[in-house]
Amino acid sequence: MTHPLTLTSLPLFPLNTVLFPGGQLPLRVFELRYLEMVRKCHQAGSPFGVVALTAGDEVGRADQTESFQSVGTLAQITQLDATQPDLLYVQCQGHARMHVDHKQLLHQGLWVADVTLIPVDQHVPVPDDLRPASLALAQVLHNLHQRQQAQEDRLHGPAIALPQPLQLSDCGWVANRWCELLPIPLALKQLLLELDSPLLRLELVSDVLERTGIVL
Repeated sequence: MTHPLTLTSLPLFPLNTVLFPGGQLPLRVFELRYLEMVRKCHQAGSPFGVVALTAGDEVGRADQTESFQSVGTLAQITQLDATQPDLLYVQCQGHARMHVDHKQLLHQGLWVADVTLIPVDQHVPVPDDLRPASLALAQVLHNLHQRQQAQEDRLHGPAIALPQPLQLSDCGWVANRWCELLPIPLALKQLLLELDSPLLRLELVSDVLERTGIVL
C-alpha cells in the first residue's frame, strides 16, 4: 500500500487566483516576505504552494488577517528576472495539487505549511460528447499563439508561454486549461480544482461553455 507524499514547512503564496496543474503563473514580487522566499526557492529548485485567498489582500496589511483555501497547487519557478533588487518578475508552472494539513504564520508574515500531495489526475480520454470543448480549446490556444507572436514582434521580446505540450485528448488537461481561461468566480474555480474526477471536471466546464455560447 502506498502512502501519500507529504512536504513539511512548505512556503505558501496566498493569491486571488487558483493555479491548476500544468498552468502558467506570472508573478510580480515586491513584498519583502516573498522576495526572500522566491529567491530561496529558485536557488534550491524547490516549489512553493499557491493557495486561493478567502479573506485579506495579496499585499499584506497590518489591519487584516489572511485566510485561504486548504487545497492548492505546487508552483515551480521556471524563469526569474532579478534585474531590480526590490522587484522580481517570476514565471511559474503548476504541478501537483496539495492539501494543507497544518499551517503556521511566521513573524515576518510568511505562511508555511505541512502539506499532503494529492495524486495526479489519471489520463481519461475525452469522450465523444465532450469533444466540442476540446476542439474549441484548440482554436482558442491557436488564436492566443498567433496574438502572442504578433506581440513578440512588436515588443522584441518573449511573451508569456502558452501551455505545452498540448494534451487535447485528456479530460483533466482540457478542463484545467478552460478553468484558467474562463471568467468564472474564484469559488467555482476552487471547486473545480478540488474535484478528483477529471471527467466530472470537464463535464462541468462543458456546461459552462454551453451556457455562455462558447460551445454549441
